[in-house]
Formats: sequence, C-alpha cells, structure tokens
Amino acid sequence: MEIRQLITFRTIVDVGSYTNAAIKLGYTQSTITSHIKGLEAEIGGELFTYIKRELNLTSLGKELIPLADELLYTYNRITQLNSHDKVRGELKIAAPESLTITRLGPILREYSSRYPDVKIILSNGTCGQNQKDLMSGHVDLAFMVWPEFQIDTCTHHVLHQEEIVIITSPNKTQHFDDYKYKTTTDFFITNEEGCSYRSMFETHLTHHKLPKFQTMELWSLEAIKQAVMSGLGFAVLPYITVKNEVEQGLVKIMEHNESFEPIYSHLLVKSKKWHAPAVEKFIELTLEAV
Repeated sequence: MEIRQLITFRTIVDVGSYTNAAIKLGYTQSTITSHIKGLEAEIGGELFTYIKRELNLTSLGKELIPLADELLYTYNRITQLNSHDKVRGELKIAAPESLTITRLGPILREYSSRYPDVKIILSNGTCGQNQKDLMSGHVDLAFMVWPEFQIDTCTHHVLHQEEIVIITSPNKTQHFDDYKYKTTTDFFITNEEGCSYRSMFETHLTHHKLPKFQTMELWSLEAIKQAVMSGLGFAVLPYITVKNEVEQGLVKIMEHNESFEPIYSHLLVKSKKWHAPAVEKFIELTLEAV
C-alpha cells in the first residue's frame, strides 16, 4: 500500500470523480485507475461502484475514509518535521462578494504577510455555490452569509451576525411602510437568485403576504449601490457592505417595522482529520480576527 494511493482515494471522495481527481492531482486518468485498483487488490474489495453512471462509495470505501484520514494526517505531520514552521502550497477559498469586499481583505493581507509561500486562489459565487464547491473538493474553505444552520459534513464556524438594512436614495421615501402599502414604480434592486439576503427578503414578503416588487437584478454590489444612489429603487444588503456610503450620505437606511430572519457570516471546512497546514493556519487566523 502506497501513500499516493490513499491520497488518490481521498481526492476522489472529495471531488466526486476519477476525472476531477486526475485534474486536481495532475495525473492521467489511467494512473488514477491504477492507484485505486492497486488499493482494492491490497484491501480485497471494491471501494467505488457506479449507480446510474454516478460514482458511489461502497461500504468498504466508507470504512476506509476515517482510516485513510488518520494515515494522511500522520504522513502530513512527518513531512512537516523539518519544515521550520514553513507553510507552503496552495489555498483555494470561495466567498460571496459581500464578504470578499468587507471582512476578508484584512484577513488575507495578514495571512499573506505571515505565509508568503502560500498561493491564494479566491473565487466569488453565491453562498449555495460556494458550499457546493467545498463539498466537491474544488476549494479548501468556503465562506457563506446565511441564517443559522447545521451541517454534518462540514466543520462550521459562525463568525458575525450580519445586520441587514434596507437602503434607498436620500431624497426618497424614508419608511418601508410607504412602499408596502402604496403603488410604487421603484425597483427592488438586488443580486442574482441564490443570494441569501435576497432569498430572506423575498421569503419575508411571501410569509407576511406583502406585495412583491418589480425586481432589477444586477451583477455586483457596486452596481446595486450605484442604482440605488441614482434613485431607481431600494436594496436589502448587509450593513457592512454599505457602511461607507451611509456615513458619506450617499445612501440612507430606510426605517421599517419588519422582523427579518437573523443572518450570519460562516466559515466552512470539510469534516476530516487531516487538513493541509495552509488550511489550518487560515482557519486559525480567521477565528483570531473574529
């Protein structure tokens, strides 16, 4: 049994296919197949099976995961014995735009200063997409802005409760009741579908049988803020994303009597014993910042 066979096995579990594992590890597909066949021959049974063309773990494969994690954790510790505390490699992070432009900047700067030998790859997506990318193994860490939730397959850290505000142009109606009970041509200016605070707001309207608004869907927070400033309508956003504009008087927080579902920023990492030092150090630094 070779350690590279266990690395290949764990990577397939993470990314969901032989093809994706080959891409991630830089192997050919035949090499990936050879590693798994060799491991299966030594263990004496199949680790994966296909059901309706979908790759699934066998019961033997499921039993192997915690044992492989222990061996890989030990292997990683051994390879780090003479590293003189150097943290190297690649760190892939998925985060929503709202956290990327607000809370992540100082953390990334400090991390890069402490660990200059780590290459950081940051991708932006909806919170749901970020979680999928984590579970598929495409990223090492995922940030989300979401209500409280529990998930068994991830280690989950709640970072901040994010205050959600309704913003509008300073010369517009300043109470949300004026929008709820009167006909308005103003747009609800928002992100794409799948955005957590958009979903929260739309669910709130439905639950309380409030009128739905004409929606203007834009591609970035900056575009949303500019549209609000120009008087096209209102937006529902985390306060941290509009703090500067509010303080400068470019937009105004609208008064309201709504009770919105609390939303939090979260850090997720897959639940397994072994994580690369680059991942462990980033988690530590993020929690320090909180």
